[in-house]
Amino acid sequence: MADTIRCWFVERGYNDRDLIILTYATPEGDRIFTKELAAQVIDSKTVTAAEDVDPDNLETVDDVETRERYAQEAKRVASEHDPDDEL
Repeated sequence: MADTIRCWFVERGYNDRDLIILTYATPEGDRIFTKELAAQVIDSKTVTAAEDVDPDNLETVDDVETRERYAQEAKRVASEHDPDDEL
């Protein structure tokens, strides 16, 4: 896709509203895209190894340790999966 940035799946979390938070990061780990999905629909939604994201939808990662962790995980996922692989 033109004018998008490929982000790789790096983390899955949960919140107190019964939502699953999916986090995708740029290969450098410096920017992220998050998706919230209701726990009851996660099976019907495809979680892919990568998402092509509009740059306006990316947030900056300020914490150096988190940025490094996301960069390592993004590189690992990218090396082991095609972007459309289901995770």
